Amino acid sequence: MDIRTEHSEGITVLYIKEDRLDANNSEELKIELRRLFDSGTKDLVIDLKEIHFIDSSGLGVLVSGYKNASTAHGTLKLTDLQSQVKSMFELTRLHRVFEIFTSVDDALQSYR
Repeated sequence: MDIRTEHSEGITVLYIKEDRLDANNSEELKIELRRLFDSGTKDLVIDLKEIHFIDSSGLGVLVSGYKNASTAHGTLKLTDLQSQVKSMFELTRLHRVFEIFTSVDDALQSYR
């Protein structure tokens, strides 16, 4: 999985450079999220701009990351959901759990 990580004012931003987040690659994201939280990351923004398909495995990894962030007294925010991905969040009602922003900049602004 191609993940680019940036840090901005104490917030970690993950850019996922994949077309799909599914059973074939979600474990890699889970490992990366665990590594980040274990290293002390508390606040995380995940850019899903390039993800055009997500399945239950991908959703499960994001929920697991959300729980880990909450346990660490931090946050996990999502940005740039494509229409099909947004539909999955609405269908599963996860759009009520996650803070979802239209851009990384908007998510970063929410911390200020």
